[in-house]
Amino acid sequence: MSLAAMTETTENTQENNESTEAESQETENQPQPLDGRPDEKTDIIDQNEEPLIQEGMNWFVLRVASNKESYVRNTLLRKVHIENMQHLVGRILVPTEKIKTIKSGKQRITETKLYPGYVFVEMKLEDDGRIPQDVFFLIKETTGVGDFVGTAGRPVPMARHEIEKMLLDSRKPEELPQVRMEFNKGDTVKINEGPFENYEGTVDELMPEKGLVRVLVTIFGRQAPIELEYWQIGKVEE
Repeated sequence: MSLAAMTETTENTQENNESTEAESQETENQPQPLDGRPDEKTDIIDQNEEPLIQEGMNWFVLRVASNKESYVRNTLLRKVHIENMQHLVGRILVPTEKIKTIKSGKQRITETKLYPGYVFVEMKLEDDGRIPQDVFFLIKETTGVGDFVGTAGRPVPMARHEIEKMLLDSRKPEELPQVRMEFNKGDTVKINEGPFENYEGTVDELMPEKGLVRVLVTIFGRQAPIELEYWQIGKVEE
């Protein structure tokens, strides 16, 4: 399964994961420190220092139980350290992003998993493509772990472009993220709330830093700009 396919598969469940994610952080005015250990080198990839792939290793995708991604990652990191298996298992990552929402002037910031149900593991395989026995049992005996993406019990290494995207996604999320807008200038939208409810208009300007969208609406035969919060409007299906 490619990284692009994983993204497409998980996008449909992202909304539910955002509302149920146990480790999501929220604040009224500014983001608070993340759960876990945000200062660990394995949480944040510095592409100026970290190689794309460590010598002798490659990146693989591990399926895990929903909402167990961070638990699996932290448990595996601890086990690898205790068992001194750093020469067999390298970085273990769970890419995340911060999303800001603004409603009625109140800000809420959540940190969500970009690839729900997956953990990325850098490790060394045997010459025949199988996982070393010690590493296999270390991973499989961890609660929440499923199988690696692959065939016939052999994990399939990620493609280079997939690794590059995953490592980019694993960089530290922005401290002050903007609102994720689902609109573009020129889109036809319908106003769902407020004094102009059920009016249709055209997006004229996006203001993600404020969570606002300027919409051109025809009122009494004349076009007028109205600033609305992004959640008050919806796209009109063509």
